[in-house]
Amino acid sequence: MQTDIPNTPTEEIEAASAGPGWRRARVTPSLSEVYRSVPVSKGSWWRKILAFAGPGYLVAVGYMDPGNWATDLAGGSKFGYTLLWVILASNLMAILLQGLSSKLGIVTGRDLAQACRDHYSRPTSFMLWLACEIAIAACDLAEVIGSAIALNLLFGIPMALGICITALDVFLVLFLQNKGFRLLEALVIALVATVGAAFLFEILLSQPDLGDVMRGFIPRREVFSNSSMLYIAIGILGATVMPHNLYLHSSIVQTRQYEETSEGKREAVRFAFVDSTIALSFALFINAAILIVAAATFHTSGNSGVAEIQDAYKLLTPLLGAGASAMFAFALLASGQNSTLTGTLAGQIVMEGFLDIRLRPWLRRLITRAVAIVPAVIVAVWFGASATAKLLVFSQVILSMQLSFAVFPLVRFTSDKLKMGEFVNPLWLKLLAYAVAIVIAVLNIWLLIQTFAGGIG
Repeated sequence: MQTDIPNTPTEEIEAASAGPGWRRARVTPSLSEVYRSVPVSKGSWWRKILAFAGPGYLVAVGYMDPGNWATDLAGGSKFGYTLLWVILASNLMAILLQGLSSKLGIVTGRDLAQACRDHYSRPTSFMLWLACEIAIAACDLAEVIGSAIALNLLFGIPMALGICITALDVFLVLFLQNKGFRLLEALVIALVATVGAAFLFEILLSQPDLGDVMRGFIPRREVFSNSSMLYIAIGILGATVMPHNLYLHSSIVQTRQYEETSEGKREAVRFAFVDSTIALSFALFINAAILIVAAATFHTSGNSGVAEIQDAYKLLTPLLGAGASAMFAFALLASGQNSTLTGTLAGQIVMEGFLDIRLRPWLRRLITRAVAIVPAVIVAVWFGASATAKLLVFSQVILSMQLSFAVFPLVRFTSDKLKMGEFVNPLWLKLLAYAVAIVIAVLNIWLLIQTFAGGIG
């Protein structure tokens, strides 16, 4: 299905590795209205860092969304600082996988969805698209419910209405992209900084024990023998390493006007990795801060059952003061709305990449938002506010279940010399990437066995 799109580049992109490794020699870019729209300075190293800064923060948003809040609150309140090492391990996995994702996009001129469509048969590609749409719906469920909770806590807006309000991000994305992709990136970075500042404030108020915090980063085997802890740990993994972020990053790195030469692409890969690593370090701080605040405030005071965001908000006032709860809700709103912006872009990339459907920007974004908004409204109305914590944690477990369907193709493509040429993963990186992919798959299988064998306690 093809429809004329205004302001679409007339030329198609010839992939650098358009040889026997790819089915098609040429591809049309996703997000064509912003493709190669950001100039790259030829000055100093610092100027180039600034030119490439941005896509990593759009990706990092997905690593600190309300789904993370739910799993981090549950983990911190129930198990104290024990699961901090899971957040660190998940973040290190994310840095590796996002680096591979940006490399795939820069080197081949394909995002991960396009690469899957090129490589796999139509039925396989369709199933991968379906799995990704389920993941995006689960992610958006967490984001819109989180935003709706924040609106309810701050302004008393009913949940269902709050979810509908979050749909307005469709028009915000359209407006900002028409003004330039850098403006959208600037808004996202400002919201990330807002969330970070809010939780720095929360940490100062909660005064956690530094020794206990440091010990929390030491891995413990207890996670694998405690089914309840494992459930939350895999929820943290699913909330941290998000499948749709791999598709998103492989596309938005192509907004930069790097040189289409071997040296130009090598430089772009390097600076894109620096960008995403710095951005994901902020995400690590925020995720760890949420769990630390929950452990220091709720777990140590005997409130080990706090997992509901609303309950956390209410308990923060008597424990830390009214300012703590207000800052908590404000940060939640910034986090949720930020995540819906990037989720909208990811939905567009996945639909265009897997199905090659080209619609007008406002229409395709409306469709991708409806895929998430409609189920979220139904869930909110049907289950009500009291079930939001379980829904949020469950949505992150669904994300983790879908993760392997994105990770294995990504590792396979970037480790294939026919597809990547001189940029193919070296042996050590190939082995490390496959090890991460296998660990993710094994943990998910373990969770299924624990769930069906005796249930999650």
